[in-house]
Amino acid sequence: MQADSSPEPRSLLINGTVGVGKTSVAESVGGLLADAGVPHAVIDLDWLCQSWPAAPEDPFNFGLMLRNLRSMAENYFAAGAVRLVLAGVIEDLDGRKLCGDAVGTDLSVCRLQVDLPVNHQRLMRRHENEPEALRWHLARATELAKILDRAAVDDFTLDTTTRSVDEVAADVIKKVGWL
Repeated sequence: MQADSSPEPRSLLINGTVGVGKTSVAESVGGLLADAGVPHAVIDLDWLCQSWPAAPEDPFNFGLMLRNLRSMAENYFAAGAVRLVLAGVIEDLDGRKLCGDAVGTDLSVCRLQVDLPVNHQRLMRRHENEPEALRWHLARATELAKILDRAAVDDFTLDTTTRSVDEVAADVIKKVGWL
């Protein structure tokens, strides 16, 4: 693959409901960028907001995630990265703008979609020994899919229902124009 030769830092957020494959696809995109010699970083936004207890007005610690993302983006770009690949959930246009501001670059957003029955099967495998977590994730997956449908914050969407992670990652890279 030929690398996008632009030295200008760019960022991509892989968005979607829980269990759709955001983190797996982001990691695979990172692998493709590494293979092409493109300095980059992959950040799972879930890890940037893992703090308890969450403030009642910010139950998902979105504000904390943004502060952490701002620091990490600055550090990665200062270290030479020219691409940031983010995996996370953005539910509205305000959230998209705030994420773009936090990384300090234009932010492309790809939404991964999956047929809900397949999504629920994936979640059942992931949380097979965690009944309470499974109940929450099944309900949240359905709720979040509807929220994301209404929000329309994405530049493009890709279906992950029957495709491999590597196939989806190759399409993500192609659609965002990075390779």
